[in-house]
Amino acid sequence: MTASTTTSADPVPAILTTPRHFGLEEIVDLALQEDIGTGDVTTLATVLADRMATGVMLAKQDGVISGIEAARFVFARVDPSIAFDPLVADGDRVTNPTPIVHLAGSARSILIAERTALNIMQRLSGVATITAAYVAATAGTKARIVDTRKTTPGMRMLEKHAVRHGGGHNHRFGLADGVLIKDNHLAAIGGPDRIAKAIAAARELAPHTLRVEVEVATLDELDQALSAGADIVMLDNMSTTTMAEAVRRRDAADPRVLLEASGGITLGRIPEIAATGVDLISVGALTHSAGSLDISLDLDLEG
Repeated sequence: MTASTTTSADPVPAILTTPRHFGLEEIVDLALQEDIGTGDVTTLATVLADRMATGVMLAKQDGVISGIEAARFVFARVDPSIAFDPLVADGDRVTNPTPIVHLAGSARSILIAERTALNIMQRLSGVATITAAYVAATAGTKARIVDTRKTTPGMRMLEKHAVRHGGGHNHRFGLADGVLIKDNHLAAIGGPDRIAKAIAAARELAPHTLRVEVEVATLDELDQALSAGADIVMLDNMSTTTMAEAVRRRDAADPRVLLEASGGITLGRIPEIAATGVDLISVGALTHSAGSLDISLDLDLEG
């Protein structure tokens, strides 16, 4: 899986688009340990060690595929001799029914790896599919759909790749990857000039390569953030009318500042939010509320 980078024409800064690339081995090993434990007693008891098989992973629902490379790693981890032949690529749209992977090798090994591979692919394809729906709703605007840190614990790296497979963009991977001053940070600082204080402190102490983003709930707070030199301003739970006014004020103050709509974001609201002129729309539902795409594995035993 290769992380994408931005171009000069892309308004999304690099910190929002490049997921940290690590963790696949740890994620897969943990998932296999969880499922296999001390051994697949059913398969070992009923399937002969020399029995060979072929199989097809089949998408049984329309959607966007994600997790091909993760599934490949699952099968390779269980048995490197399994032949894994993808028939589609991550990011491809499929309709029901579509064969997505052909497998060949030890029947025991395929059966042992099956559930873990399917679980990962179903989950990631669900994330990619819902992301694609949100992205489609921004058509004709400059708005970009971005994810959040509301991910499945331990699965963040894979889920953020799935968002990109669905056409979305990544927000910061973790707390070390960007300055995001939220309402509770501001409450802890206190005082009428808390926004300016927070931004100044971030400029002084955080790595200079990181952009500084601050969450605001009102237009007055937006003006304070713009005056204090924020790079990105998150517009929290604002109406579309207020967002449009925020865009007007940003354009007058400094068009280089990015505006991010957040809070209460639903698929039905995306067209009107995107039409306000905001640059980013962050959607926690991409990862915290995604369903699983229906994918099965049909096995054909040889001999």
